[in-house]
Amino acid sequence: MTTRKDFQAVSGNPHFSTSHPYRHPTRRVLLIDDEAPLRRVTQLTLKITAGWEVWGAASGKEGVQQAELEQPDVILLDLMMPDVDGLSTLKMLQDNPKTQPIPIILLTAKLQTNPQLKLQYSAIKAVLVKPFDPTTLAQEIKKTLNWI
Repeated sequence: MTTRKDFQAVSGNPHFSTSHPYRHPTRRVLLIDDEAPLRRVTQLTLKITAGWEVWGAASGKEGVQQAELEQPDVILLDLMMPDVDGLSTLKMLQDNPKTQPIPIILLTAKLQTNPQLKLQYSAIKAVLVKPFDPTTLAQEIKKTLNWI
């Protein structure tokens, strides 16, 4: 008889969901945004619609620390934050060898963003305009990152 423990070694990924041997890995998402209600809604929506593990950081500094420690599969990063804004946070993430490979999806309330951003920072995979539709967010992330 095969046990759960036997499947843990299959993926080599510590975040692999072992509740079912054929299940895809659970995606891990870090949301860096100073707006607590947005963090709560996004966390709940992505957990319910996609089964992902989502946690939030209220500031850029906190987000960089969590990204380094937790190594999420993607970072959703708000551009407009007090103290350390999204672009400064993005630069810190890109300058850190531990967080540099993590893909980033920017969240912004501005309809116009600088098109040079995506060229300047290869980690930026998409820019989503807030408010976004929480019911389609997981699909947009999957499509952007080819997680289909």
